[in-house]
Amino acid sequence: MSATPASTTVARLLRADLRGQSAYGAPQLDVPVRLNTNENSYAVPPDVVAAITEAVAACASGLNRYPDREFTDLRADLAAWVSTQTGIAVGAEQLWAGNGSNEVLQHVVAAFAGPGRTALGFTPAYSMHPIISRTLGTTWVDGHRGAPTGVFDLDAASAVAQVREVAPQVVFLCSPNNPTGTALPLEVVRAVLDAAPDTLVVVDEAYAEFARPGTPSAVSLLAAYPQLVVTRTMSKAFALAGGRLGYLVAAPEVIDALRLVRMPYHLSSQTQAVARAALAHRASLLAEVEAIKVQRDRIVDVLAAQGFPPVPSDANFVLFGGLADASRTWETLLAHGVLVRDVGIPHHLRVTAGTPEETTAFLDAMAALPADHRLPTPVGTWTRGGPR
Repeated sequence: MSATPASTTVARLLRADLRGQSAYGAPQLDVPVRLNTNENSYAVPPDVVAAITEAVAACASGLNRYPDREFTDLRADLAAWVSTQTGIAVGAEQLWAGNGSNEVLQHVVAAFAGPGRTALGFTPAYSMHPIISRTLGTTWVDGHRGAPTGVFDLDAASAVAQVREVAPQVVFLCSPNNPTGTALPLEVVRAVLDAAPDTLVVVDEAYAEFARPGTPSAVSLLAAYPQLVVTRTMSKAFALAGGRLGYLVAAPEVIDALRLVRMPYHLSSQTQAVARAALAHRASLLAEVEAIKVQRDRIVDVLAAQGFPPVPSDANFVLFGGLADASRTWETLLAHGVLVRDVGIPHHLRVTAGTPEETTAFLDAMAALPADHRLPTPVGTWTRGGPR
């Protein structure tokens, strides 16, 4: 009797709703210029490295004990940072953290969505929102963008109409949005909240520190809307993608609900120490944010001049179009040692704003593209089915 192939056995045992699904996976390639995952291209400064090293060393002898399950000191530090950055006072009881914002989002979905419930997002947007939702058994509804102001924008009337039609338990909004980089007007968030008082509304602000002056944060709405959650991360502006620390701000009652679904002691002592050291030395870490914004705006200006229309960005990346074949251009840039992101939007690619040298390498590679990489005529609008 021949043994059953392992692939057949595993496929049979796997949850039916996961069969055929693809895991998240941005390419991790060893190339000179990596501009595909919106990392901060600047290394952690020496003074912060020293502070992190000292903090981890100080907690090392106590690793025989479980970490502070409530990460009390870290929550206080995060509350102080959010209050400073937004100008809106929040307390430690309103903060929650996890191993990257993805774990925080996972906690939210586990507590407020799950089997028999529905989540709604507006594509194109952050790809992990549907992945996390589906993984936890939630029915995902792919909403759509498109507004008089721009094809990638989301206006209040459209958002409210879709929320009322779907009646989800959780709604995901992004500001600035990934992969488009566009910030969401606060009136859109407020309109969704007013239209869905029994729906948890998550505003993903992972790139908030890169927003242009005057861009408001949804944190300003927390006092009026107990169903609002604002998620953030230390991966981008704080240059701590490898540190894995994401967090959210919400009503204390929401925080209590998240305790029901988190794993015990989910934030290690080392993670808490690294994050607190980084927050204490945030001036050094955030010094490069303005430099990154300069490179972002440079990318926008030069790509527009080159004939590759960029989407105005409030993030540390730029989505640009005008490409005859996005996949072919991605391969050509890679051959020049420049890795960008193909996010699946026809005729578009996304590039992270890096150091001046990295930006120059990218723009030079774009300038060197043969003419047949450009669309013969501009694409007017985009839908989930492609350009029209």
